[in-house]
Amino acid sequence: MSQRLYLLDTNVILALVRGKALGLYLDQRFGLRRSSQRPLVSVVSLGEARVLAERNGWGSTKLEALSNAFASLVVVDIHHPAVIDAYVEFDLVSQSHSGGARNMGKNDLWIAACSKAAGATLLTTDNDFSHLIPVHLVGEVINPADVSAAG
Repeated sequence: MSQRLYLLDTNVILALVRGKALGLYLDQRFGLRRSSQRPLVSVVSLGEARVLAERNGWGSTKLEALSNAFASLVVVDIHHPAVIDAYVEFDLVSQSHSGGARNMGKNDLWIAACSKAAGATLLTTDNDFSHLIPVHLVGEVINPADVSAAG
């Protein structure tokens, strides 16, 4: 049986780096560290996480944990034609959504596009992609409140 390939949203990577209940849950439930297939990450998440780390004044220990997390993932670049095609598709779908236009952040559009182009399941802890899942994008949304309540 083949293992599922995951692309991690920035918030999932941050949860793993923090190493608290949510990160432990995500790692355990989806087998992220024990999988023979290394999870993927959009290059966009590298920038998002570094900005957050700088803005919040992370110390050397936490910065090293972030660096190690990124080193354990496969980076998906945005320059591939399949990624660009998915970006265009998702932006158009979002703007013409039957429930009204959904103005996705550009970084989220790139992350979703990388996931689709790679044939990966997007793992996220927010609802920014909910209008795309499951019709246009394969994804799993984990509600952090559910994990906290169960813990």
